Amino acid sequence: MSIRVQCVIYDAIDPAAQARFWAEVLGWRITHEVEKESVLEPPQGSREDGVVPDILFVKVPADETKTIKNRLHMDLRPDDQAAEVERIERLGGKRASVGQDDSVSWVVMNDPEGNEFCVLRAFTPEELATL
Repeated sequence: MSIRVQCVIYDAIDPAAQARFWAEVLGWRITHEVEKESVLEPPQGSREDGVVPDILFVKVPADETKTIKNRLHMDLRPDDQAAEVERIERLGGKRASVGQDDSVSWVVMNDPEGNEFCVLRAFTPEELATL
């Protein structure tokens, strides 16, 4: 069987604003934007282009705000966790608690509409050598 994930879809009160936030966080490009949806894709010509699923933000009614923890979220792996968390906070992301304690190696954050995502620690040189 030949199948691939085409896109991951997020409900959004403001799809355009969500797309702008995530485009800045990921360094991706907005490739489609209409009133009720916005699409992000990896940078054109990058090794992720055409391989990594697109991210689609679709409009939901304003009274359909997020109320519980996501059942699906992204994990981001930067080269410098602390610098990335700080940068994401400047873009409008916020640290979040979903019950994790101080022993975890990741930072849980919320995007502007409250969707959780994690910023993982960087790979060690030993881990990078095995990739």
